[in-house]
Amino acid sequence: MRATRTVVLLTAGLVTLLGVPVSAAAGAPASLYVDKNDAACSDTGSGAQAAPFCTVAAAAKTVGPGQTVRIKAGVYAEAVTVDRSGEPGRPITFDGGSDVQSFPELSKGLTLSGAGHVVVRGVRATGGVKVGRSTDVELDRMDVSRGRVEAVVIGEGSTGVRLTRSRLRGAVRVEGGSRGTVLGRNLLLGVYQSPLTVVDAPGTAVTNNTLEGMCGATVSVGGASTGSAVFNNVLHTNAGSVACQSAEPRVGIAVSPEAAEGTRADYNLITGEKALTAAYHWSGTGYRTPAAFQAATGQGAHDILTASREGVGDMPGSPTIDSADPTAPGVLPSDFAGDPVADDPGVPNTGKDGGYLDRGAHETQDGLSQVWMVIDQTYAPAGTPVEVQAVSNSQWPTTMAYEVDFGDGTAPVVTRQGSGANAVAKHVYTGPCTCTVKVTAVSGVGKRVSTEKSTKVTAAGPLTAAFTTEPVLPATDSPMDGVRPLTIRVDAGSTSAPWPVERMYVDYGDGSPAQQDDTRHTYAAPGEYKVTVTVHDTKGAVSTATRSVKVDYAPSGYVATAPFRLLDTRAGGTALWGGSPTAVTLPAGLSVPDHVLSGGMAAAVLNVTVTDASEDTHLSVWPSGQPRPATSNVNVRKGGTSSNTVTVPVGADGRVAAQLNSGRAALVVDFVGYYQPGIGRRFSPMAPTRLADTRAAGGALGGGQTRTVKVAGTAGIPADATAVALNLTGTGATENAHVIAYPDPAKRPATSNLNLEPGKDKSNQAIVPVGPDGSITLYTNTGSAHLVLDAVGWYGKDGTALFTPTVPRRLADTRSTGKLAPGATTTVTGLPAGALGAALNVTATESTGPGFLTVYGYGTARPGASSLNTRPGDTVPNHVTTPVGDGGRVCVSNSYGGSTHVITDLLGYFTRG
Repeated sequence: MRATRTVVLLTAGLVTLLGVPVSAAAGAPASLYVDKNDAACSDTGSGAQAAPFCTVAAAAKTVGPGQTVRIKAGVYAEAVTVDRSGEPGRPITFDGGSDVQSFPELSKGLTLSGAGHVVVRGVRATGGVKVGRSTDVELDRMDVSRGRVEAVVIGEGSTGVRLTRSRLRGAVRVEGGSRGTVLGRNLLLGVYQSPLTVVDAPGTAVTNNTLEGMCGATVSVGGASTGSAVFNNVLHTNAGSVACQSAEPRVGIAVSPEAAEGTRADYNLITGEKALTAAYHWSGTGYRTPAAFQAATGQGAHDILTASREGVGDMPGSPTIDSADPTAPGVLPSDFAGDPVADDPGVPNTGKDGGYLDRGAHETQDGLSQVWMVIDQTYAPAGTPVEVQAVSNSQWPTTMAYEVDFGDGTAPVVTRQGSGANAVAKHVYTGPCTCTVKVTAVSGVGKRVSTEKSTKVTAAGPLTAAFTTEPVLPATDSPMDGVRPLTIRVDAGSTSAPWPVERMYVDYGDGSPAQQDDTRHTYAAPGEYKVTVTVHDTKGAVSTATRSVKVDYAPSGYVATAPFRLLDTRAGGTALWGGSPTAVTLPAGLSVPDHVLSGGMAAAVLNVTVTDASEDTHLSVWPSGQPRPATSNVNVRKGGTSSNTVTVPVGADGRVAAQLNSGRAALVVDFVGYYQPGIGRRFSPMAPTRLADTRAAGGALGGGQTRTVKVAGTAGIPADATAVALNLTGTGATENAHVIAYPDPAKRPATSNLNLEPGKDKSNQAIVPVGPDGSITLYTNTGSAHLVLDAVGWYGKDGTALFTPTVPRRLADTRSTGKLAPGATTTVTGLPAGALGAALNVTATESTGPGFLTVYGYGTARPGASSLNTRPGDTVPNHVTTPVGDGGRVCVSNSYGGSTHVITDLLGYFTRG
């Protein structure tokens, strides 16, 4: 259980046996590369990493002393011969890497002939390996399989060949006067003949191998192989096989009379006693047991013979553990897997001189692969004692040490588990930090495994609540991303909490119940709210903080959609009644199965039509869940039909409300598009600009006919605009009819944008996606009418402004100040400073004569186009999108038709985005 002098000397001797990294000659690259799968490979190049050799043979002809040939994974169907030599301390190395699963394969064999100072490591050789006339050759971590033919042959007078830590399926033969050959820590399997045969090879050392044989002797030393050594091996002697190439008797270790002189054997373990003719056949005499063998020869005093292989191997209680001779010739300090020599504390050290080397190719390890820790205080004020308990999965806990770094710059605490359930380390932090505690478990052989956990050290003091808020905005246009407008998140991370906060209550100030640990909330309406946060810590302290939070809609881009009908009360035989609101479900998320749109839409653009009114009345539309505003969107005469575009925020429940002022009527709602933060297109407002007038060109549009109008790439609207905002006016209608404006002439929707009546000029604003070739299509269902199109803005990737919806609110009403006279202009104020454009609902009422109103930005020239048409006896509303002038002002100019009252309601505004 303690390190012996021989083991210490053995560890130092590893450098001599396995070599050390060396340097190539000055000017020569340290490494050459072979990669048959690299398209840039060439056997005539330099072998650089960027232009590797295609074959190993090409590299073998080029490599020089001190250089390493690095072979990439792949099957190399070539016979490779190495006949070049390195120099003492500067070997030639062939390296296939450390991952046995990706060892490169030499399928036609590897031959070292007349070579010296050569290392081959990490190569799979399915064509076998032959070493002849070579000196100072190391074959390490090889995987060689050959079947009925010898996997490895070392001969022709080779000296100083070392075959180590390799898997060898097929016989190994050392012959032909080879001297000083070492076979250590290998796994050898012989099915058709003895796993290992040594003939005429003096000074061969067979040490710490695990051999499995089915034919003849498991280890056979014959001919003039004097002075050889067989130590620390595990020999599994299985029942004979009909596949054996000879009928030799089953023997564990056989040494011929010619080889016996100076040859030694000890500390071996032989299994399969019943299958053996004799455990040993030494110098012509058979011995069935180690005792008989020792009595006759003085050899094998520490050998073990078992009836079977049960309980033998890399497992607890195996007699191979800590029982070998660490001073035997050719001992390696690392095993087949590269693990170091390890002392099992539960097993007496019965090896030579109290050594703890294991027998066979494998060295038993403690199994260390994980470490765990528990911190008793992961959140506490400075000055609080902190205790860390650590434990690992090592099977030898008494050998374990633990280094605990508390992450505050102090020296790590080293503690041991001993016979306790875990290791314990204590520490007191002197100041606040968010520190990472790192525990490193260190095994008796120096293997290290770590784990980390974070601990927060706070400043001592009272619990003091504090918080911030931020709007929660949708991140995508997914129907599953159901972030409603007016949603905020409360973050209490700024709370000064010496001890952990275990509960938090948030009163959002809108009358809803206080929420425990719910930091996200959607308000029904914008406004100023008093939010209160109350926190409770684990020590029973309570603290409260209150602040005013302004909640408002966020600037948004526009997403144009193909228009579709959302509601038609006529289809269900129902009607709207005055004084009773009707909820209209919007296609936000999955709420309208046939039209799945973004769950995060903030405002909807609708075309709302009121028809079959029982009396003169008006309709208001607003976000569901909010009080009805003192505004209107559609005005209709008894028995008439009237429509208007409505831009309205989405309610907290994904709906909007619609209510008649009085009477009864049918309601038709068409969905046109929506606004949402973070997505969609920006808007560029423009002074009303005429795009088409059938009175001047083309003639009236007849019933059932279509007319295509170019809207993008003309009149200042860019060719890549995705939608246009238009004021659509109908005049000279011969019948009651409706007009549809849509993008694709092949896909006319079942919606409407404008309702026509004979003898009346009627207008409505429409936002229409741009169709093929930058055009839109107009259609009327019956009669004929002239149509006038005025552009008031466009949406696209180069647009300048984002839209902020508002709860509808009144900006101006001339009924309290006097009518707007013919030719007069009034200024409307109250728009946000910095607004570039506005979405308004403008209504003309009590007009004394037919005419029109034009809305435009304050301080700019009045355009020649109209925004809505006035008619005596009618109240006429229209959705108007207009630029905004300095100081958040717009102008409304009356034509010369007659005086009129003008009502202006704000629906939202555009700011630079």
